[in-house]
Amino acid sequence: MVTRPVRPATQIQTIVGLDPKVAAALRSHLAEVADSAVLTIVDEVPSYAGAWSGRMGEVIRNAVQLALGGFLTLATRQDADAPKAPAIEGAYQLGRGEARSGRTVEALLAAYRIGARASWRDMSGVAVEAGVDSGQLAKFAELVFAYIDELSAASVAGHTDELESSGRMRQRNLERLARALLTDAPADAVAAAAERAGWEPPGSLTALVLPESQVSHALTALDPGTLQPSDDVPGLPEGHASLLVPGTGSAAARRTLLRALRGTDAVVGPGVPWLEAAASYRRALRCAALDLDGLVDSDEHLASLVLAADASAREDLRARVLAPLADLRPSTAEKLTDTLRSWLLHHGRRDAVAEELFVHAQTVRYRVGQLREIYGDRLEDPAFVLDATLALA
Repeated sequence: MVTRPVRPATQIQTIVGLDPKVAAALRSHLAEVADSAVLTIVDEVPSYAGAWSGRMGEVIRNAVQLALGGFLTLATRQDADAPKAPAIEGAYQLGRGEARSGRTVEALLAAYRIGARASWRDMSGVAVEAGVDSGQLAKFAELVFAYIDELSAASVAGHTDELESSGRMRQRNLERLARALLTDAPADAVAAAAERAGWEPPGSLTALVLPESQVSHALTALDPGTLQPSDDVPGLPEGHASLLVPGTGSAAARRTLLRALRGTDAVVGPGVPWLEAAASYRRALRCAALDLDGLVDSDEHLASLVLAADASAREDLRARVLAPLADLRPSTAEKLTDTLRSWLLHHGRRDAVAEELFVHAQTVRYRVGQLREIYGDRLEDPAFVLDATLALA
């Protein structure tokens, strides 16, 4: 594993140069001092409660022993540049491991403080018994706490790097999950992607299509579990992004979602079972193509979506319905087309047609009479009425 260089918080300058006999005495108690320090940490730092048993206890114990061994090597040297790399690297990796275990950097620093205190208590006792004089003991104490500062700094760096790395990795996994959902990947692949991302699938998802400039604002008002795919999702209009919002399957949840999106130009797809999110996305894209203004609820534009589903087919249908008017003057054909459309939509209510077209009811009667002459019995044929309604809607 590649690690970044760690800048120690304190550069150790103290030279102790412990007598070899004293160092030997300290080394003979190293395991005992390490066990005592770990037990004190476990007892006094709540985050480490119960950590003594099992693999975690062994990891902590080994880390403490490595640190203490490195310290003794430093304390017995006659120069301030004694090698500390193994202990520093060990502290860095310990910080990464603690982040993966879910413990905070505050808990880690507390463990260092308490471990240093316990280790100093035991090691100073052994050193005094081995004949260390008062001057060396003072330097010994100074070295202990300067050394702990360096180890703490290394562990904090490791803890920070791991959180940043795991955060980036999870974000990438979430983006991949969103893309898998929007591209209709197989269900087993999507489920595996959700597991890798640590994302709990909701009952439903709703796709949004909105301008990229409004994504940050929208995310502040949406469920924290909202997914945002990477930029390479097929179909997105230029300058737009897509989001997948969880838990929006009920009518009440949808109303809440629409309220949260007020002030945006988001197009909101239907709420669908989470594995069918691609269907919501496709509908949101089709609704976005209608070029409606402001916040758009696709559920309110289903008829327009149906009519726009195959534009060329609709044009062909319109041409077929209006073919009997082709030989009329353009102005007459236009007036009769408008009248036919209004007559169909208002179910033949003459006054409603007149109001919509801003003409007299007698004018409507006259035009409808013309239409009956041209179309004959087809105006009463349900199949023709359906075709004409769709063609002219």
